[in-house]
Amino acid sequence: MIGILIFPDFQLLDAAGPISAFEVAARCTGKAPGIRVLAAKPGLVRSSSGVEMMARDLKAANAITTLVVAGGIGVADAARCEVTRAFVQRLARRGVRVASVCSGAYVLAEAGLLDGRRATTHWGRTRDFVARYPKVKFEPDHIFTRDGNVWTSAGITAGIDLALAMVTEDHGEEIAQETARQLVLYHRRSGGQSQFSSLLELKAPNGRFGTLLSWARENLDAPLTVEDLADRAGMSARHFARAFAAETGTTPSKAIERLRLEVARERVQSSREAIELVAETTGFRDPERMRRAFIRAFGQPPQALRRAARAGYGVCS
Repeated sequence: MIGILIFPDFQLLDAAGPISAFEVAARCTGKAPGIRVLAAKPGLVRSSSGVEMMARDLKAANAITTLVVAGGIGVADAARCEVTRAFVQRLARRGVRVASVCSGAYVLAEAGLLDGRRATTHWGRTRDFVARYPKVKFEPDHIFTRDGNVWTSAGITAGIDLALAMVTEDHGEEIAQETARQLVLYHRRSGGQSQFSSLLELKAPNGRFGTLLSWARENLDAPLTVEDLADRAGMSARHFARAFAAETGTTPSKAIERLRLEVARERVQSSREAIELVAETTGFRDPERMRRAFIRAFGQPPQALRRAARAGYGVCS
């Protein structure tokens, strides 16, 4: 039995996405879906879009073996709710597999379930989450994480990726693949969530290093070493590296690689420039180095992304 925990102003797709994945998976196995939507205050619960979803009382969770906590703009109140926190803690102690979608990770963190564990959430909440929960082993670029019986996913649609991974664990690869086909989705999405957001948005351009990142993006053909960036910021290399990681949640070298990937990918997909020229002008220098970076980030080499773009297809569903 799957339980989906919602609250006022939850994100509708955080709940509906996993619900649909679990429903289709159940039908692929020839069984009726066993899904219950739950809330601290049962009845019609209004999502942030205004669309309402009917929820049962938390007492209906007795048969639940998996709990998925939705996220949304109302998550702060949900995370502060003693009834909700106690409910999540009680199910975790009972051995229930507990998961969160997007900012639903705040509920798990407030309940103490993420201390010392690997976890992720929506890229836009990285800085706030890291600052609030320093005991969490935060993974900013993962689509979803699993640490023991606790799972977390990145933003919104990543909840479907998480649900498909759970389907794989429960029913095997064949059922998961069939479920993905029915949903017209990739069974396993390649790359991390950084591919779906520009670095400047992810790292808040109004922050201390916003101007530096903007300058770096315009000068990708320069070496842009930690020493170069520190000098530009007027700081020692050691102090700069520590301060940059604390504010952005990543290292300077990884940030620069993401900027290079962002610009290189755009040029690979939208222009006819030679791959070698793109590599040179975006700071990768060596096409092979850029190819390896593309495979790590997007799961495909530059040539494959260019072919897909010309054919009219996106990289990921």
